[in-house]
Amino acid sequence: MSSCEICKENFGTTKDGQVVDRYTMDNGRGMVVQVMTYGGIITSICVPNKKGNIGDVTLGFDTLKEYEAGHPYFGALIGRVANRTGRGRFTLDGESYQLAVNNPPNHLHGGIRGFDKHVWDAEVIDKVLHLSYTSQDGEENYPGEVKCMVSYEVTVNSELKINYTATTSKATPINLTNHAYFNLAGEGTENIYDHNIVMDADFYTPKDDTNISTGEIVHVTSTVFDLRSPGVKMGDNINNVPGDNGFDHNLCLSNHTGHLRWIARVEHHASGRVMEAFTDQPGVHFYTGNYVKNCKGKGGNLYATFSKQCIETRGNIQALHCIQVQYPKLTKHFN
Repeated sequence: MSSCEICKENFGTTKDGQVVDRYTMDNGRGMVVQVMTYGGIITSICVPNKKGNIGDVTLGFDTLKEYEAGHPYFGALIGRVANRTGRGRFTLDGESYQLAVNNPPNHLHGGIRGFDKHVWDAEVIDKVLHLSYTSQDGEENYPGEVKCMVSYEVTVNSELKINYTATTSKATPINLTNHAYFNLAGEGTENIYDHNIVMDADFYTPKDDTNISTGEIVHVTSTVFDLRSPGVKMGDNINNVPGDNGFDHNLCLSNHTGHLRWIARVEHHASGRVMEAFTDQPGVHFYTGNYVKNCKGKGGNLYATFSKQCIETRGNIQALHCIQVQYPKLTKHFN
């Protein structure tokens, strides 16, 4: 399948004087994706509805200044380790490490200055955008140098493909993902209650009151986490998550073989938009934006609680991947 055309524009300069570019990928069939070099952030995904009207289905901001001011990881490339590390501590090869506690009492999404807050080098090769960044040994107190490359490709079939590769100089935790927030009715729409979801996950991992996995792996049958049947409406489930106000949970995907496979489908009947997710990873963090309340985004739109959802494919949170590896292939397909 052929890829799209890519053009580049200046998107501003960071507080410390680094130039940030934004790349626009247009497949010529109504799908346009924009990615900037600051944090590898997906700033927009525009796709048509059933009437042919184009709408942006990802949350974010209009300016670099707003992203730099702090945000809930809108569209961001997350690393070194996605999600929370309990108390910011881990032990590897007999040595203990203390990371920044930037989401008390835990470490979150790579720390105070994770991968989402660095300017990445960019290169376009064969109509694919390649971003690269070298994380130095000791950065955010993680061991080892990490050379990371992430590619973004938009196809004529309205697929957004994201491929991650990380090579380390020594053992270190790595778990990468993208943190795009989706609303298929269009960013700025009040909620996602009328979205239907199906997810191929037989198990989920319960968490404690600090959002850290308890180590249990529980079958989803007869729980609110059972999203395996088509037609599960978000409005019927989102307020019934025990001990939580919405979803913020790791689910263990079924039929994990290490190969790319279908794992989820989200549908919004009113617009006719459908998003399907594919990954080669064993886990997905499903998040409904519970902690994002009344955030002013693009065009002054107010992002309310439950106005978005994240499908963050990655390794399961019990595991730390500490060898030289090739990292997740993620495809999001819009119909």
